[in-house]
Amino acid sequence: MNVRVPIHGLTRPDDHVIVLFGATGDLARRKLLPGLYHLFCAELLPERFRIIGSSPKAFAIDDEAFRDHAKDAVTQFGRTKPEGAQWDEFAQSLSFAIAEPGDAKGLVAAVELADEAIGGSPRRLHHLAVPPGAFPAMIETLGASGLNENARVICEKPFGHDLNSAKALNAIIAQHFEEAQIFRIDHFLGKESVDNILALRFANGLFEPIWNRDHVSYVQIDVPESISIEGRAAFYEPCGAFRDMVVTHLFQLMGIVAMEPPTSLNSRPLRDEMVKVFESMAPIDPEAVVRGQYDGYRAEQGVDPHSGTETFVALRAEVDNWRWKGVPFFLRTGKCLEQSRQVVTIGLCEPTLRIFPLEAEVHAQQGNRLVIDFADPGMITTEFLAKQPGPQMRLRDAEMTFSYDDSYSTGHDLEAYEHLILEAMHGNQALFTRSDGIERLWEVAAPLLEQPPPVEPYWRGSWGPESINRLVAPSRWYLPR
Repeated sequence: MNVRVPIHGLTRPDDHVIVLFGATGDLARRKLLPGLYHLFCAELLPERFRIIGSSPKAFAIDDEAFRDHAKDAVTQFGRTKPEGAQWDEFAQSLSFAIAEPGDAKGLVAAVELADEAIGGSPRRLHHLAVPPGAFPAMIETLGASGLNENARVICEKPFGHDLNSAKALNAIIAQHFEEAQIFRIDHFLGKESVDNILALRFANGLFEPIWNRDHVSYVQIDVPESISIEGRAAFYEPCGAFRDMVVTHLFQLMGIVAMEPPTSLNSRPLRDEMVKVFESMAPIDPEAVVRGQYDGYRAEQGVDPHSGTETFVALRAEVDNWRWKGVPFFLRTGKCLEQSRQVVTIGLCEPTLRIFPLEAEVHAQQGNRLVIDFADPGMITTEFLAKQPGPQMRLRDAEMTFSYDDSYSTGHDLEAYEHLILEAMHGNQALFTRSDGIERLWEVAAPLLEQPPPVEPYWRGSWGPESINRLVAPSRWYLPR
């Protein structure tokens, strides 16, 4: 039997009507519906709420079918089983409505009915889990129908595909929503272990004094994936690894790692410091980029047999400010690689080691790293050199590790989407991207988008094209064991 246990110290949001656009799609099935149910079980949804699934007429289902769909999604992907009175209560909050671009009469009626059932003036939260091309029409439909009133909107990535499209999309949204109502989501920023980067730096005098060019020789952000595009050619072909992962995820992580200390963790000061990092970034030099394509990609269903889309990208980025001048940031991500990992590596400057009789394997490892594994549940490892027991002074690699699983009870932790949906209901934009930050990142990316180097082939199960090693020389790409 499941028991509803509140998470200590967290207040519930105001009453809400939550509208999921694309409610029968893959994101809603894997993340949004299971996440909303977990928030309900943890007593973090509002006291009174309704959830309305929505889609165009071609994908429409009735209320009972939507409840069955939600139950199947929670059963398959949720952490809390949909059982008993607890599920029955949640299921009664679910309904479905049709919303076509330019015609939201059915959705308006459903929202009004939900407002009446809740009573008072509940807030509205619209989550646009729809293809990027559908964003403008849905935003304009929300504005024309009045559903933008007393509302917030969550926009999924990618937010545009270049600088001009991002500006155009921001302009359309600004016609119908104030900036305080807009929540551009990057689910990486909702991860517990990404939040922990802020705690690691700013709550510990041990680390912040060395978080600069005097002590850091490089920063590496690695998000390799072992999966292929998994039938998503329609999305991936026009997008590629750079737009899909680097602009929307890895650059945001770079902003968290490289920011100056904010005056608080509230929305404005935190995002101000992230945007300052983006403003300090040098434009990406195409000569410092390797694009790859895994063997067999062009044979995937829906892929152009002559496709030049990259399924892998590695690059060097630079932050030209007082803290990071001269420190390279190496970013790498791709499909069909040897492992799936999510790791930030802070390479510390190596001290003079001539007084120690170093063996070849110690030279190869080098130690002096701070490694943040932000794949859930996450861990932080400090790698250093220590004396091996014995009569001689011989150095060997050693490490100290903090693990969420080993150190805390994770029974009430929130997955990234759960965390961000909750923050959006509270109106806290701290972990969401801002319009000027998004546009600046597309500006930084412009030289690469205009003159991309040709894709290089790589084998499935490898670490990408061999030429990536030239980007980091004389260092090497690193992932923890």
